[in-house]
Amino acid sequence: MRTAQITRKTNETDITLSVGLDGTGRRDIKTGVGFFDHMLDQLARHALIDMEINATGDLHIDDHHTVEDVGIALGQALAQAMGDKRGIRRYGSFHLAMDDALVRAALDLSGRPYLVWDVDFPTAKIGTFDTELVREFFQALSTHGGITLHVSKLAGINSHHIAEAAFKAVARALREALEPDPRSGDAIPSTKGSL
Repeated sequence: MRTAQITRKTNETDITLSVGLDGTGRRDIKTGVGFFDHMLDQLARHALIDMEINATGDLHIDDHHTVEDVGIALGQALAQAMGDKRGIRRYGSFHLAMDDALVRAALDLSGRPYLVWDVDFPTAKIGTFDTELVREFFQALSTHGGITLHVSKLAGINSHHIAEAAFKAVARALREALEPDPRSGDAIPSTKGSL
C-alpha cells in the first residue's frame, strides 16, 4: 500500500495528515475552515485517495496559514506515498464541467514543482473564504508534492462552482497519474531512470 503520514507543527498551525493512494476516497477532514473542508472532501473523493486531516490554526487571524500549511503537508504526504513512482502513469489531465464552470487540469508527477494558474474568480470571497486561497493551496501542494500543475478556467461565473471544479479537475487528473500503468510493470516512467 502506498501510504504516508505527516505531522507539521508551527507557531501558526498544528496538522496531522495521512493518505492512502490506493484507497476509495474515504475521508475524515477537519481544518476549522468549512468551505476548505468541502473542497478537500472533493479532492479525496474524486482522486480516490483515502485522507485523514486534522488541522488547527490561527483562524482568529485568517484562514491563510491553515490552507497553505495543509497544502504543504498534503504535498509532502503525496510525495512520500509515491516513493520512487515505479509503475505509475505519471501524467494526468481532466476537463471538469460543473454547471457554469469548466476547468481543465493537467499535471506531471515529475518531481519538478511548477504551477501555472489561469483561474480568476468573479468575487473575492465564497462565504467567508478568500478565493485567493484556492491558488495558495495548489501552489503549496505543487511545490511540496513535486508536481508540475496547470489549472485553467475555461468558463465560469459562479465562484463556488469555479473553485469546486478546480479541486475536482485536479483530483481526477491526480487519480489518472497515480494509477498503475499495466503495460509498464514496475518501470520508472522516465527515460532518465528516476523521477
